[in-house]
Amino acid sequence: MLQEITNAAPGGDAAAALSQMGADHLINEMVSNPGQHVVQWVVSLTLILMSVMAIYWIVVNLLKNANLRRRGDAVVSTFWETTNAQDAIRYMEEQPRSEPFSKIALDAAQAAAHHQRSEGSRLVESLNRSEFVDRALRQGVTRESMKLESGLTVLASIGATAPFVGLLGTVVGIYGALIRLGAGGQASIDAVAGPVGEALIMTAFGLFVAIPAVLGYNFFVRLNRITNNKFDTFAHDLHDFFATGSRVGEVSVKR
Repeated sequence: MLQEITNAAPGGDAAAALSQMGADHLINEMVSNPGQHVVQWVVSLTLILMSVMAIYWIVVNLLKNANLRRRGDAVVSTFWETTNAQDAIRYMEEQPRSEPFSKIALDAAQAAAHHQRSEGSRLVESLNRSEFVDRALRQGVTRESMKLESGLTVLASIGATAPFVGLLGTVVGIYGALIRLGAGGQASIDAVAGPVGEALIMTAFGLFVAIPAVLGYNFFVRLNRITNNKFDTFAHDLHDFFATGSRVGEVSVKR
């Protein structure tokens, strides 16, 4: 069948067919005949929207992680290097709202202070200082961990669905090409190659959108795992500090 199609097409028709397989020709066809390319328009606009969303969340998470890595270690080290607990807490209060380590430390400090003010009450009888601080730290770590995951669901969804959205455009494009081929009764390379090539562009477009989203998702999941480990380590040290008055490995800390 392929040999018959090739033999039926003169050289000029083959060259013309190849010129119709590019993205520019597909765009021209979609603009000049929008009624015949409704599905292609829907698929293209959907993939463009997905691409914009993926780029947005990749940039947002890159900036967020870069800022966290730049400030996080400095905040933690400054907290432990400050010999006076009140000065350390005051330093944490001065940090931006987006800085997670300071918010975890403030949760522990507020829990310890609240427990101390409630001495003699039923709160102190039901929960000792260590348990009360531990609950506050768990809530703080969970809250900050959830903030790290913003946009990851969008990236995962785009990475999983974008190829199929592009494939939908390809299937509809090939189906339309076959319908036109059957209606025209012409089995030549210029009648088949152009429409099929244009349809396959949709699949390539879907992969072009999906691959950066998948890579970005995997990259940020790895970074978040490292950051969550830092949260847990810091929270463990904070628990020891506010529950006993000193970090593990320290003899004494000036309160």
